[in-house]
Amino acid sequence: MPRIIFALCLFAVLSCKNTTKPEISAQDIVDKSIEVSGGQLHKDHDSSFLFRNRKYIATRENGKKVLKRITYLDSVVITDVRAHDGLARYINDSLVSLSDSLANRYANAVNSVHYFARLPFGLNDKAVNKTYLGEEIIKGENYYKIKVTFDQQGGGDDFDDTYVYWFHAITFKPDYLAYDFHVNGGGQRFRVAYNERYIDGIRFVDYENYKSKDKETDILSIGTLYEQGGLELLSKIELSEITVE
Repeated sequence: MPRIIFALCLFAVLSCKNTTKPEISAQDIVDKSIEVSGGQLHKDHDSSFLFRNRKYIATRENGKKVLKRITYLDSVVITDVRAHDGLARYINDSLVSLSDSLANRYANAVNSVHYFARLPFGLNDKAVNKTYLGEEIIKGENYYKIKVTFDQQGGGDDFDDTYVYWFHAITFKPDYLAYDFHVNGGGQRFRVAYNERYIDGIRFVDYENYKSKDKETDILSIGTLYEQGGLELLSKIELSEITVE
């Protein structure tokens, strides 16, 4: 009889182990998220969209990524081109000289819009550091929570900012993101994805853009604040006239 009891206990323990949820890493989550959001299509196709009356174009020239922003001002067309070697500005097709500080500011502005429009694609860049923080429930849905920081080398001027992403535990889509920043007095932003659509296999979303009422809010706790209604809607980030070629 003792042997039978022991065998039953051993079977129960092994059964529990077999049903234990497998561990998942931040890299696994991001890889799956990129896959369901378009994957290799991001590299193989050019894309463009309108955002706040400016046209943004992502393309490749000689195998290298090139990001553009085109501003239309009456008869003047300003084209900012951000490539691996910096930013160039053209006014009506004529190259203009920029100070280093202005060129850097424009480059960061162009990169920022493209970065958010192409998420989660950029989360596998070399300068990105990903940390899995566990699971969190938002609006009754379970999410994988990941913190993202950047190396100083290759991380841009805002390398010391911290980002947090919430990936749906079933779909692996990034439905929420947050970040802190240190310029202009600093603060935090929390974004809620909506209006999801796939254009030729690539996922695009718009965002509700929230701010914390307290600039000292811990960025890792901002999801809880959103749940409690502790954030203020600041703006909406909407893309239009999206094309993929």
